[in-house]
Amino acid sequence: MTAAQADLRTDHSEMPDAVSIERPAVADGAALWQLAKESGTLDVNSSYSYLLWCRDFAATSAVARAADGRPVGFVTGYVRPDRPSTLLVWQVAVDAGHRGKGLAARLLDALTTRVAAERGLTAVETTITPGNTASERLFTSYAARHDAPVEREVLFGTEQFPDGPHDPEVLFRIGPLAL
Repeated sequence: MTAAQADLRTDHSEMPDAVSIERPAVADGAALWQLAKESGTLDVNSSYSYLLWCRDFAATSAVARAADGRPVGFVTGYVRPDRPSTLLVWQVAVDAGHRGKGLAARLLDALTTRVAAERGLTAVETTITPGNTASERLFTSYAARHDAPVEREVLFGTEQFPDGPHDPEVLFRIGPLAL
């Protein structure tokens, strides 16, 4: 996974109270696609996939809304079918105007707290390409805040991507969690 730049401080005092975090709705799909596109680092999928994601995986995703209701950040994820207590975080993006305020960390914390309460959660996984220090910092600081170890291993090597050069995707496994 690659992610937009994010401020990873645990002090969210600069976070405007007007930013709310909730489940995405299908109507948010286009805005999530736009945020992913504007991130400059995410692998952007078709707009159709973001619409489907907001429909089919809303329970394991989160959207941050500005006071006017506009999406300004998101985290998408899904529960692994073979590991129902593991949330795989697929993408994280924050609008450029809202970066540097801890929103990515706040989104990740809110999502995992909700999923843990609704389904039970003992681990979080994500993949990060080497050199994506913003994502590495986001997830290692998440692990530190939750006093959980991080294991890393290459999940998909460069040679496995059929569409040209692609950096390997390193799996970060965080857990066990006590949420």
